[in-house]
Amino acid sequence: MYYSQELKDSILRKILPPNNKSITKVAKEEGISEQTIRNWQKQARAEGVAAPGNDLSSEKWSTQDKFLIVVETAGMNETDLAEYARKKGLYVDQIKAWRDACMNANGGIAKEASRLNKELKAAEKERKKLEKELQRKDKALAEAAALLVLSKKANAIWGDREEEQ
Repeated sequence: MYYSQELKDSILRKILPPNNKSITKVAKEEGISEQTIRNWQKQARAEGVAAPGNDLSSEKWSTQDKFLIVVETAGMNETDLAEYARKKGLYVDQIKAWRDACMNANGGIAKEASRLNKELKAAEKERKKLEKELQRKDKALAEAAALLVLSKKANAIWGDREEEQ
């Protein structure tokens, strides 16, 4: 069945903040299946509209929805932000906290990546040092084994010189 874009938009307005009506209730009122409304909600999220599901309060929204709110409000001044928050049923402080969380999220990852990179370089340096030492010891062991074999052969050919003296 085909539904007009105006109908889709009006239903989305009913299920999104600040109205936050349940999908089940709206589906019964409008005579549209719940799955169809959920699909519209999913499509709206894909298009970048903050459309949290399951009638959750704003504190329980997914990080994706919170991020979309932060992106939508990035260029707004205080007045526009307050108006936007009022329309969405949010508090300005919530949006600012989400914005701070988004800003700090990448910084924490970058610091952690840098720390892990330094640890990796140190471990690689230690590995190379240990490999060199192992090669040196292998060479020394091979040399000692060769000397032992040669001394046995020399003793077999010329006899033990220490016994003669």
